[in-house]
Parts: sequence; structure tokens; C-alpha cells
Amino acid sequence: MNKRFALVAVGAALALGLSACGGGGAGSTAPGESATSAAPADVTVGVAMPTQTSQRWIDDGNNVKAGLEKLGYKVDLQYANDDIPTQVSQLTTMINNGDKVLIVASIDGTALSSQLADAAAAGIKVISYDRLIRDTENVDFYVSFDNFKVGVQQGNSLLTGLGLLNADGSPNPSAPAGPLNVELFAGSLDDNNATFFYKGAMSVLQPYIDKGTIVIPSKQTDISQIATQQWKTDVAQKRMETLLTSSDANITLNGVLSPADIVSRGIITALTNAGYGSGGKAFPIVTGQDADIDNVKLINDGKQYSTIFKDTRKLADEAIKVTGDYLSGKEPEANNTTDYNNGKKVVPSYLLESTVVTKDNVKSVLVDSGYYTQAQVDKGQK
Repeated sequence: MNKRFALVAVGAALALGLSACGGGGAGSTAPGESATSAAPADVTVGVAMPTQTSQRWIDDGNNVKAGLEKLGYKVDLQYANDDIPTQVSQLTTMINNGDKVLIVASIDGTALSSQLADAAAAGIKVISYDRLIRDTENVDFYVSFDNFKVGVQQGNSLLTGLGLLNADGSPNPSAPAGPLNVELFAGSLDDNNATFFYKGAMSVLQPYIDKGTIVIPSKQTDISQIATQQWKTDVAQKRMETLLTSSDANITLNGVLSPADIVSRGIITALTNAGYGSGGKAFPIVTGQDADIDNVKLINDGKQYSTIFKDTRKLADEAIKVTGDYLSGKEPEANNTTDYNNGKKVVPSYLLESTVVTKDNVKSVLVDSGYYTQAQVDKGQK
């Protein structure tokens, strides 16, 4: 990543300016000013993030803003607090203010078509950040992680925690015969990534379900049944509580597939209140995603088994690189041009790699890389 974001490219982006931002309307250059003559200090990039309820989105916003400002650009960073009309209004303001590029992590990937049509008419490039914006042709590029693979990693880490796989992913010859009781949670249906996570996880879990090694006590396996609206912690907690007092009553859970740390926290609260982790009742294997600092503490405390680390620093770097390419009139480099169809077009994408984190590698992955300090990991807070 550092090589792709080399000083030569930075210098080119600074020197070339805004050749990609022609056209009329809010995003056009001023009369008499060529598209390549505007200095970075005269360029504003709009950054629309979905929420501040998760540390990862705060980190994403701050990393993107800091990187763009280091290159000399102005940045309009806005958080929508999980409210779709707020994000719509923020984007409208960015367009009307003449922001030259929009970096958008959407709340609802289907709710921004009108605003993005206005952006396209104004010559503004749109970068879909981590969450794919759907049902519009006016998305120019997508930066994210390999989200199907993230789901596979979640499913495999659940199987490893249950003892069905070894740490290297090979079958465990001493695996329990089962049945092992597992409940499934998915993300928010208005987030395209939730489907990729679900499909990836189920691609490795379904054979064990079919064989009866894993049993779903609630029988809820369809994504529409197990979704967590807007990824909310309290929604996940309420569903877990319902499961524990209905289909899971008097059944000891062995595992819970959770798609994200913010969901895992609600699940773990419900499990704790139900007596798991005390009186000899071991915690189920609970997965997650995002390596939120609170959840890293839960992993070290033995309440959560794993999380998926998606290095937001690298994701921010890629968004910054793509922004610089567009502002200098170049086409950004994509490493996937087949898999991310948003319903109107296949969006050229750059996908990054993610890492499974358990108690065994918290230090090597999160601390040694400088993502967290040891003190932050110990406290469970930044």
C-alpha cells in the first residue's frame, strides 16, 4: 500500500490539481480557471460517514480527513448519526458547496440516488467507502475489503473456536461429534456488505448444519430472520434475549455467529445476564468484526472469541489515493472489476485483506502494528 501511495504520486496529485472535475453546476471550475490550475488548498473533499456509535467509523473519518489534509486539501467531514435524512442533507450541502469529490460510507445503500445524480451532473466523482452504494449509475469507484472473505473468516473462526477446525483451518481429527448449538446473527439489510458477510460465513457453516454437527435451536437461518437493523447493539441484545427465553430456553449455547463487534456487544450482554460466564457456564464462541477496542478487551477477558481486523488506516489510504487520482485526471487502479454489481453497474473496486484476531494474536496484530497501544488494549478504551 505504501508503494502505491508513493511520494511521486502525491506530488503528481498536488501538481495536477483538478483535471477530472469539469462540467457545469456546483462542482464546476470557476470562470476563467482551468481544471488543472486550482491548488489543493482551494479544493474541498466531502467525507460522509454513517455514525459515531462505533469507534471504527470515528477512526475511518479521522484517518481520511488527516490524510487528505496532509496533501493540502480541505475536508468537510460529516457524521449522520445513523439517520438517513441527515446524510441526504449533508450530501446535498456538500454538492451545493462545490466539493470536488465525495467519499461516502452510506447508512442505506439505496437511499442516495437523487443526490448522486446531482453530483454527477456537477462533475463530482463519488467514491463508495466500505459500503457499496446501490441502485445508481453515479458511483465511480468502491474501496473496501473482500467482504465475502470476511464472512468466510468469521465462519471459520467460529468453527475453530468450536473445535471443529484447527487454527490453520484444517479439520480437527478430535473434533466433537455434536450436535453443537449455534445461533446466527447478520448485519443490517440496508447495508450491502451484510449480504456478503452472511454468504461468506454460510458457505463454510452450511455443510456442518446439513450434517447435523451444528444445530440452530431457533431454526432461524435466513438473512431476513437474523438481520440486525442498522447494526444496533440494543437490537442484537433484544433478539438474543428473546432467543434465550424461547427456542433456546434450557439449551446451552455453544456458539454465536456475530457479523460485527457492535452486534457482539449486545449479544454478550444478553448472554451475561442469562448467566453465561458464571457458575461454571462457559461463554459460547462469539465472533465479530472491526476490532473495536471494547471488544478486544472482551476477547482478552474470554467473553468474545474472535474479531476480524480491517485496518482502517489502509482503507483510508486507498480512498485518499483514489481521490488524488480523480483530482489529477487519472483512472484509479482497481483490483476487482467483476464482483460488485450495485444493481445498475459493476463498480470498479479496490479490495483489501483482513485478518482474524483472537486472544493469541491481539498483541502481534493490533499492538505491534501500532493500531492500538498495549495500555489501550488493557483498558479496553482509547
